[in-house]
Amino acid sequence: MTESEGKCKKMGKEKRGRSFIAFTGAAAVLGIAANLAITAIKYQKAKNAKKKDLAGSKVRVNLSASEILKLAEQIIANSNKAHNSVASVPLDKVTYANVISPLAELQAQQFPLVQSCVFQKMVSTREDVRKASAEAERRIDAHLDACSKREDVYLVIKAFAVKGEWMNAEAKRFVQILVRDFERNGLNLTASKREELQRLRAQIDELSFKYIQNLNDDSKFLLFTEAELAGLPPEFLKGLDKSENGKFKISLRSHLVAAVLEFCKVGTTRRMVSRAYGNQCGEINVFILESLVQQRHKYARLLGYSCYAEYAIDVRMAKTPKKVFEFLKDISTSLTDLAMKELNILKDLKKKEEGEFPFGIEDLLYYVKRVEEQGYDLDFGEIKQYFPISVVLSGIFKIIQDLFGLRFEKIAGADVWHCDVCVFSVLDLGSSELLGYCYFDLFSREGKYGHTCVLALQNSALTSNGAQQIPVALLISQCQKDADGSSGLLRFSEVVSLFHEFGHVVQQICNRASFTRISGLCVDPDFVEIPAQLLENWCYESYSLKLISGFYQDITKPLKDDICKSIKRWRTSFSALKLKQDILCCLFDQIIHSADNIDIQELFKHLHPMEMLGLPILEGTNPASYFPSTVIGYEAACYSRIWSEVFAADIFTSKFCNDVSNQQAGRQFRNKVLASAGVKDPIDVLSDFLGREPSIQAYIENKVKYVL
Repeated sequence: MTESEGKCKKMGKEKRGRSFIAFTGAAAVLGIAANLAITAIKYQKAKNAKKKDLAGSKVRVNLSASEILKLAEQIIANSNKAHNSVASVPLDKVTYANVISPLAELQAQQFPLVQSCVFQKMVSTREDVRKASAEAERRIDAHLDACSKREDVYLVIKAFAVKGEWMNAEAKRFVQILVRDFERNGLNLTASKREELQRLRAQIDELSFKYIQNLNDDSKFLLFTEAELAGLPPEFLKGLDKSENGKFKISLRSHLVAAVLEFCKVGTTRRMVSRAYGNQCGEINVFILESLVQQRHKYARLLGYSCYAEYAIDVRMAKTPKKVFEFLKDISTSLTDLAMKELNILKDLKKKEEGEFPFGIEDLLYYVKRVEEQGYDLDFGEIKQYFPISVVLSGIFKIIQDLFGLRFEKIAGADVWHCDVCVFSVLDLGSSELLGYCYFDLFSREGKYGHTCVLALQNSALTSNGAQQIPVALLISQCQKDADGSSGLLRFSEVVSLFHEFGHVVQQICNRASFTRISGLCVDPDFVEIPAQLLENWCYESYSLKLISGFYQDITKPLKDDICKSIKRWRTSFSALKLKQDILCCLFDQIIHSADNIDIQELFKHLHPMEMLGLPILEGTNPASYFPSTVIGYEAACYSRIWSEVFAADIFTSKFCNDVSNQQAGRQFRNKVLASAGVKDPIDVLSDFLGREPSIQAYIENKVKYVL
């Protein structure tokens, strides 16, 4: 999410109208009964009707619990058979046909079947299916882990790689990645070193789990009177538990802490909450993180790297920690003057409202919000009324069609796992060639995965008979319905999130790699977010804002020009200061994973005032104790989000800034970037599209363009 208006919306907004005829008395009862009967008949007919197959898709969407487990066992058996066959090839007889082709074909065939087993844990309405799906994932993951450690298969692939008899450049890249994946698991090490590697891996996993578990198990809370929580919306207070003496309980969950820091008028309350949050799991988690980093360094050095950061970044666009440090420092230095101006504005406002109390890091969110309220004529509660889900989706389809030449056509009668789910074929606008399919599961329900994301269900691949396998994507979201079951309205942050995920859908559908392993979303992790970050830009342009908006009572009335302009200005509000905070965390993550024996507490004390323009770390806190990104998922790679934002800004500014409906640039991006991602080195792909190497300049200029 890009702003937090969804957390604490202002009350008293006009109630939305309903598009149904009101009945009273007996007529109402008869009307409801008739509607229920009609719905039941339609549902039964749909249930009994033969479902339409999706040509070219191997994805199975309605497996029972027993069918999921049976399919998982078949997947494992077929995989073992293929790996055993490859392993049996004599090292002096290796060819593309008897080693590489069978593995590529296995991946192409198995990937959609694996996804058929595991995606149901996120969407199924049946608990037994979700449990079976989770169990199938566990079994398949264990099997894939065992395959990744098969020395016999590795030696055969390595023997082929040494021969260098490549079919083409893409096949060479695929084989090199296969070898790299095995060697990052230690297959090129001695047996004793391999055992040590696995022991370290187990310790790393255990320490990571303990760190996260400590945060999840932390049940501490603070008590406040209503006066001490002044400024927080009434509906937020209604959702809080109370103690026996009537005080409100504020637990240390991030969404509650963020709400207090953003809305509470009382400085002492903000400081107390910030200090408690910054000290949760204090010494225990700091000790765990220090141990975790030491074990990671040992793991990386066994594999021949000088430190863990070198190991983690070696497979990313950035390539080296040195490049990451340079990238972060260049951005930070370029934005220092602007960030100082922003900080001085906040300090002046606090002095005006609270007197001589010094400005602290805990005041940042609140005073940014206050300045934005004064400097922008934006009420996100009101703006929400211009984003009916159906209007937003229609606008997104139009934008994607015009930009990338993709036409989305809804498929009636397709097999789905819930009546809310829709399936679309994606066609080339000019030729009507079928490019892929996308499932949309947009509305929240019990038991469903609670976040917005895109899953690749089937990847592009060139099969052994020469046919191109088409991609299939699934977009999961948590949109709300109205009480009458009709589609509701989206907060602006949800609109941005939907655009972001559509960027991943387009990326998945347009990729034309020949190998599943390097196709669709299975690309360089520093690159994978760039298309999604790029598409977010259309949420801030007047042309596209008008396409995706329409007042819920009269959708012919889009957002007004002045609101569109304010949204664009608001986007970069205090962005330099906010980015400084992000860079602080990225530098911390990079430093601890680049050197030994770092004093974590002292490191944050040193970095904080340096990056935050003299603001000291809040006394008694240590952000290292509640920094999950550097523990699981983004260890030594926290910079990656900023990296993708920077390159997305470069692409947008260079190709679309002066014409957001630039069809020529859109088609080139589809054909040169999206189609080729994974096939070539990402820097080469972007350089070919831009006509030069990517730069941070556009990103910096965009930050300073709209200054309060």
